Formats: sequence, C-alpha cells, structure tokens
Amino acid sequence: MTEPRIRVLIVDDHELIRRGMRMVLDAEDDLQVVGEAVSGAEAVHLAGELQPDVILMDIRMPEMDGIEATRRIVRGTPASRVLVLTTFDLDEYAFGSLRAGASGFLLKNTPPDQLTAAIRAIAAGDALVSPRVTRSMLDLFATRLPRQAEAADPRLSALTGREREVLLAIAKGYNNTEIGESLFVSESTVKTHVGRILLKLDLRDRVQAVILAYEAGLV
Repeated sequence: MTEPRIRVLIVDDHELIRRGMRMVLDAEDDLQVVGEAVSGAEAVHLAGELQPDVILMDIRMPEMDGIEATRRIVRGTPASRVLVLTTFDLDEYAFGSLRAGASGFLLKNTPPDQLTAAIRAIAAGDALVSPRVTRSMLDLFATRLPRQAEAADPRLSALTGREREVLLAIAKGYNNTEIGESLFVSESTVKTHVGRILLKLDLRDRVQAVILAYEAGLV
C-alpha cells in the first residue's frame, strides 16, 4: 500500500521563493504542496483549514511575523510541525521562532535535496534537522541566553545519568547516530533515551530540549 504523502504549506511573502519551493517539492513523489500563504496571519488561517503535516515558515512578513504565526499554529494546530527558513542575518528571529514552538530551522540557501530531507525528518518527528547548522547557530546564542542554576528547573533532577549525557549531546547538536557512537550504544537505545527525556521534561521535541539545556546552563 502506498504511503500517504507529506502535506506541506509554504509561507513566504516573496512569490519567487514560494514558486521555487513548490517546484522542488512537486518533483518529489512523497511530498504534496497543499497551499501557500503570504503572511503570518494567512498562515495561521490556512494551517487550521488545511491541517498540513509540515509548514515552511518565513519570518519577516506583513501583518504578522513568522514568530507569532508559529506560536499561534503550535497552540491551535499542534499536529502541524513548523520548519523555519532563515538567513544568518536573521538568527535572532530564528531562535525566537524555536522558542515559540518551531521544530527546527534551515538556511534559505539550503540545497533542494537537504530541504526535502528536512521536511521528511520534521514530519517523522525529528526536530534537529541539520545538527551542524544547529551547532553553529546555537553557539551564537550561547552568550545571549540567560544562565540559570540547574536547580532552577526541578525537572532535570528526574533524569538518570545516562539521560543527562544524551541531553547534553542533543544540546551540542549531535544526531542519534553521533550520540550512539560517542556513548557506545545503539541508535535504537539513543531513541529510547530521547523519548524518555522528552517525556520526563514535558517537552514537545528535541529543539525544546536544546533550549532548556542552554537556559539551564548545561552547555
């Protein structure tokens, strides 16, 4: 039986960018563009109406920016996962969107094959789409995030020693394969640890785990 296609909503106020993304996605058998939005407000409306699996979200748009749109979509349409597309000069806005609930981000000059792979990863529930980009971006924020005492978040005390090691690796941008290699465990074991970490910390996905780890001063 054929697997259902991943339904994607493109959000960007530049027609040329939307058209380019649609061309890339339409060439993939397992991806389907179900709509386009030119503003954050329209994105919120279409997300509720179309219920897409993944939303490609721009940040600077008229009426409502991508950060606020992401916040409203995550709250109102939690099954839809937001993938932010940004540029280096917009890194602060990208981080704001992650805190608003986005599941990840990519640079707008990401090659087409990496973009489609990222969409599939986001749809499958993997938030840290591009670990190396994540590392470099989070390094920029490390000096700006408030450093709090670990005791300030009592949830961390619920983690086992191994789970703390996995959380630290996630925060450094490692993917499951890299974590398994560094801790000498299987990838399936890493996935189990990640699931338990998200459950114990009451987090939506790996991005929120990264933010928590940075804010708690673990990194």
